[in-house]
Amino acid sequence: MPRSFYLVIWVQFIAAIADNALLIVAIARLMEIGAALWIIPLLKLGFTLSYVFLAPLVGPLADAWPKGRVMFLANSLKACAVLTLLTGADPVLVMAIAGLGAAIYGPAKYGLITELLPAQLLVRANGFIEASTVCAVIFGTVAGGVLISPALRHGAWAQGGSAFTGLSTTLVPGMLVLLALYALAALLNTAIPDSGARYARHSARIKPMVLRFFQDNRLLWRDPLGRVSMAVTTLLWGMGATLQLIVLRWAQQCLGLTLELAAYLQGVTALGVIAGAVLASRHVSLSTATRVLPLGIFMGLLVPCMVWVQSPLLAGLLLMIFGALAGFFVVPMNALLQHRGQQLLSAGRSIAVQGFNENAGMLLMLALYAGATALELSLGLLLWCFGLAVAGAMAAILWRQRAQSQVTVPGRA
Repeated sequence: MPRSFYLVIWVQFIAAIADNALLIVAIARLMEIGAALWIIPLLKLGFTLSYVFLAPLVGPLADAWPKGRVMFLANSLKACAVLTLLTGADPVLVMAIAGLGAAIYGPAKYGLITELLPAQLLVRANGFIEASTVCAVIFGTVAGGVLISPALRHGAWAQGGSAFTGLSTTLVPGMLVLLALYALAALLNTAIPDSGARYARHSARIKPMVLRFFQDNRLLWRDPLGRVSMAVTTLLWGMGATLQLIVLRWAQQCLGLTLELAAYLQGVTALGVIAGAVLASRHVSLSTATRVLPLGIFMGLLVPCMVWVQSPLLAGLLLMIFGALAGFFVVPMNALLQHRGQQLLSAGRSIAVQGFNENAGMLLMLALYAGATALELSLGLLLWCFGLAVAGAMAAILWRQRAQSQVTVPGRA
């Protein structure tokens, strides 16, 4: 692996820590101002909107300039989001601004990796990315818990921070830490070298860009391998985003944990994802990527088991198993989609299409979860419906993939 790849990993690690901690701090801020429970899913919705609505723009943007420069812009926008939070803005608006930076960041990051590495190293590279991202989830959720902990919120720093900003909240120290993390990530982006890859310029007008984007989207969905990997990653992203909020609620209602401790519990899931990602990077190749599809059905059926768990120890074990399955499952699918996307389109454009579909899936599932929460459906019913829906969708994808016996997998004759 080239040194520039490891630099990208480190920058991603720092930014992802801040992203996950920001969500916890934003939830704490909503609770501090007495917001309704159903507003909490809107934080994720706000973060995700830019991925969907700006997808036609972010792909060409990532291909138009050296990707380190684009990543610098993205992390600078996230820093601006924290500054907005420090002014007392609505946390949902703050997450929307951070989501704008994240939407720009994704095509640049993954596009740079496909430019730096040959196809045979993509599964291994995705193993590194998944492991580093999940480590960041662990540290980010733990950091979020620390940033909203009583020790930090009621110390001298909190009082001084509130006096300095004029904002009536005890969360100022945590917000300042987030601002420093995003600033550090932006600074490190300036050290990422140019890969040298150049792409043909295309129209900067909105209508041609939108038309070309949906042509790209149709091309990937019509490709047999592109369709399977896109469907799986779209489902997984929606599942992961919704389950993150469900676990926080489950830990507080069923396990009796505070938001701070519930955030720590999410880190246990991340440990499992790391183990699964490492195993996948060592034992799964592009030619065998589709063999992991049955695991998705089992993952869905595992979700309702949360109903019977009331011990934090058993909860941690269940979440670790779930995370390991998710890590082993998502790494090959991501690598396969990146490989097909680069072959059919360009690095930035293919990742933009991937981000559009995955985050559209997130929006749909989060909207359904927000609606179910507003209707005050029981947590047990939510878990059963969620798990069975995921298992059923994965079974349909697996059936469709096996029905296409004529599909040629990369690496096979």
